[in-house]
Amino acid sequence: MSKKQKTIFVISLLVNALLIVCLAIGYLRISLVHKELFYSEVQYKLVELDGLIEHQKKNDWSDPNLVTTQLGDVLNGLDVAINSGKYSSWLSNNERMTMERLDYTLRLYPHDELYKFSVLTESDKKEFEDLQSKLKNVGFGMNMTISKDWKTFINKSEKLLALLESN
Repeated sequence: MSKKQKTIFVISLLVNALLIVCLAIGYLRISLVHKELFYSEVQYKLVELDGLIEHQKKNDWSDPNLVTTQLGDVLNGLDVAINSGKYSSWLSNNERMTMERLDYTLRLYPHDELYKFSVLTESDKKEFEDLQSKLKNVGFGMNMTISKDWKTFINKSEKLLALLESN
C-alpha cells in the first residue's frame, strides 16, 4: 500500500472507532432514560400511592379520588414505560411480561380515567388497604429506602405481582 492509502486507512479506522464510541454512549444514555422512566413513572408513583392510601385511611376516606387518580397515574406511567421499553427493545421479554402483567393486575382496581372519576365502595377501600400492605411488604412504601437498582426494581415488581395474583 502506498503512503496515501495507509493514511486513508488509519483515518478510516479512527472514524470507525469514534462512531463505535458514539453508539456506545448513545446506548448508555437510552438505557439510563428508560430506567429513569420506570423509576419516576412507576416506582415513585407506587410509593406515592402507598402514602395516599395511608392518608385516606387516617382521614376516613374523605377524598378517595386522590387514591384512584394516583392509581391512574401509575397505570399511565406503566403504559409509557412498557411501550418505550418494548419499541426500543430495551426490556427483556421476561421484564416486559412482568410489567404487562402488573399493569393488567393493577387495572382490576378502581382507577380514574379521563373525565371519569371512580366511586369507591367499602369493599374497594378494603382492597386498596390490602394493596397498601402489599406495597409496603415488597418495599414500595413510604419512609422506605427506594433503590435505583434495576434488578431490585424488577424483583420488587415480581414480588408485588405474585402477592397481587395470589388473591
